[in-house]
Amino acid sequence: MPTKPEGRGHGVRLAKNECFACGPDNAAGMHLKFTFDKQRQRFVCRFRLDQRYTGPPGHCHGGIIATILDEAMGKVNKLRPVIALTSQMKVNYLLPVPLNQPLRVESCEVSVRGRRHVNMGEILNRRGEVLARGRALFIAIDPKMFAKFVKS
Repeated sequence: MPTKPEGRGHGVRLAKNECFACGPDNAAGMHLKFTFDKQRQRFVCRFRLDQRYTGPPGHCHGGIIATILDEAMGKVNKLRPVIALTSQMKVNYLLPVPLNQPLRVESCEVSVRGRRHVNMGEILNRRGEVLARGRALFIAIDPKMFAKFVKS
């Protein structure tokens, strides 16, 4: 059953958003919230990672780092009238990402050629040091592909 419509700028949310990274309807999710910095043409999310994301002692698991970067880079596709899915992603783990510290992730568009969208993202600490960097190729798809999964 669809959730109550909710104003979102120029759109309306009709179905539950259970995305692990950003979905408000996923009780076990990360609940990342992004804003768009118009001046810098970047999506930005500020967050802290708690103990459940532990990899090395006191630091984040690499798979979670990749998840955060994938989500941030995917947000960039909202700048265009497409639904685009991750096809390839490269992550450079530059420094360990600490738990229980203020962090931010930023993402921007690199290029668009037809259905191919290339975006990049970075996770930074409060001093502005880049801890991890990603670059991904997204392919625009027909959104009807997921229609059968939407509960009405």
